[in-house]
Amino acid sequence: MPTRTHTVITAAAGAGVIAVGLTGCFAIGGGGSGPVGFDGVQSATIQLESVGTFVSPEEGGYEAAGRGSGFLITPDGLAVTNNHVVTGAGTIKVWRGGDTTKELSAKVLGSSECLDLAVVQLEGSGYPFLDWRKGDIETALDVYAAGFPLGDPTFTETKGIVSKAVTGGETPWASIDSVIEHDARIRGGNSGGPLVDSNGALVGVNYAGNDALDYNYAIHRDAVLDVIGDLVDGEDVLSLGINGEALVGEDGTGLGIWVNSVKSGSVADEAGVEPGDLLTTMEGVSLGVNGTLTEYCDVLRTHGQDATLSVELYRPSEDAYYRGQFNGDPLTAVPVVGSGSSAEPSADTVTVTDDSGAITFEVPASWAQTDGAPVTDGNGTTWQSASASPDLAGFQGSWATPGATVYATRGAPVSPDAAADLVATGAAEEGCTSTGREPFDDGFHTGVWEIFTGCGGSATYVVVGATDYAGTYTTIVAAQGISDADLEGIDQVLATFYASY
Repeated sequence: MPTRTHTVITAAAGAGVIAVGLTGCFAIGGGGSGPVGFDGVQSATIQLESVGTFVSPEEGGYEAAGRGSGFLITPDGLAVTNNHVVTGAGTIKVWRGGDTTKELSAKVLGSSECLDLAVVQLEGSGYPFLDWRKGDIETALDVYAAGFPLGDPTFTETKGIVSKAVTGGETPWASIDSVIEHDARIRGGNSGGPLVDSNGALVGVNYAGNDALDYNYAIHRDAVLDVIGDLVDGEDVLSLGINGEALVGEDGTGLGIWVNSVKSGSVADEAGVEPGDLLTTMEGVSLGVNGTLTEYCDVLRTHGQDATLSVELYRPSEDAYYRGQFNGDPLTAVPVVGSGSSAEPSADTVTVTDDSGAITFEVPASWAQTDGAPVTDGNGTTWQSASASPDLAGFQGSWATPGATVYATRGAPVSPDAAADLVATGAAEEGCTSTGREPFDDGFHTGVWEIFTGCGGSATYVVVGATDYAGTYTTIVAAQGISDADLEGIDQVLATFYASY
């Protein structure tokens, strides 16, 4: 899998230890009355250092100085780089052409996490700048990758050819339709730097590489030109304001989108997303399934970044799930069962639906027996229903087997309390001890919930009665477990259940 060609120099607080990781690249173009030619590419290429606090899944929170490359596209200081080089940074420093004696400041105008692009504005004017190639970009075209690899201020330029003129760009941190594959060697620190032809005209923006296979990738000129106007105007494109990447489990199964940093004032920031969060679903779609940003960006392409989008996330720092909306209701912590249960998402889960496809929730993969048939209560109300357990007969007939059932019906034929009573009354009659009925609010639903302990001697029984925020449907959750692992499974149900009406 390609890796980001962006270098992060990490300074652990109080440790004085420097570790070099990924690095990005950026380029600036010619001055005078027109763009520079091939001999002026260096003068129009810049190195950026983005300083801020980032959270990685391996190292946790740290203050980092991430270095990348970029290039100028106008004499008044407009420059292009990668989103992952600059988004979430507290400050951005720039050096041009490898000259470290003159430090420039820069401001991010617009960005896109899906396209891994950003436009920054440098202070001053009269800069050399690069122009875009006018002709076709074809296989075997001679190209040159320029930038500052490994965070070194020494300018480098490598030669190669275009091996694929157009290919897909699905990576852990981007989802791009038009990408150029080439063999002009790039390294960490080249992210955001220019890929130019023999005349010094821009072919693309370097953003990823695979050292083992010597594959190098650049965002196609046409994909950049499609959005550059919006970015220059300060409009983000296919963006909620995160610097993130898909996270996978040890078995390679996708867990979600890890948030390294968040752009202040962005949609994600206003919703309450924090660095170190793991986005698990948007609009009911599981994220990062194949270890890429594909699903995340497909949701944005389908609905638009300004739409109200449901989101679920896991926050490791609190060991808690949150649910809410982008451009809507802010994130709310999902209630969990007991203090000893971990809500951490597992790759070993499956999605359960009822026969109509309205109800959806996630359970441990071991709860492999399912039933999606509707049921009718004693008052004649029909409920869509989905159950899952390792042994449905044992779950439905005893306290010795874990499992869960989620019910839903259109509108609000009964109150949340009355809905909970439909599945809670029997628990009290069978010797279970209630911890008391409490308000329930998970960011999507509001109502009541109740936990019963000592059922059958050792089982925990959880009941929820609620309506969605819009009052579209009433829902009931009834789940039971014996072990800590079972309680984690119940937490998974509570964090993911919903109905589509």
